[in-house]
Amino acid sequence: MIRRLALLLVMCIGCAHAQQSPDDERARHLAEHFRCVVCQNQSLADSNADLAADLRARIREQVGQGASDEQIQAYMVRRYGDFVLYRPPVKPATWALWFGPFAVLAAGAIAMARYVRRAQQARRSRRTTR
Repeated sequence: MIRRLALLLVMCIGCAHAQQSPDDERARHLAEHFRCVVCQNQSLADSNADLAADLRARIREQVGQGASDEQIQAYMVRRYGDFVLYRPPVKPATWALWFGPFAVLAAGAIAMARYVRRAQQARRSRRTTR
């Protein structure tokens, strides 16, 4: 009896998922490519923030009106800037997003190399003074 209920539940979930319209699928796919401006570490599709729900509804609305992916992306960027994109374009305004982590890594490597070099020089000077 429990197995039958579990099977029925799985079938109902599968049917409900299969009944998604192509527009809903497209809206979900688009929402996955935008960053939640509240959470910042989640996509719009995954976020539970109220603003994310509003933006998902706006995306569905635009999809329903026949807007292209590019038009929807342009709307989001116009409203929230390049930060809303998980892959912002490489341009002077986004250089910090693209190259900032590498600059910090390089600065850390340089600082570590200097520290090691000074430590080695200090050890050498201690050996020569003895």
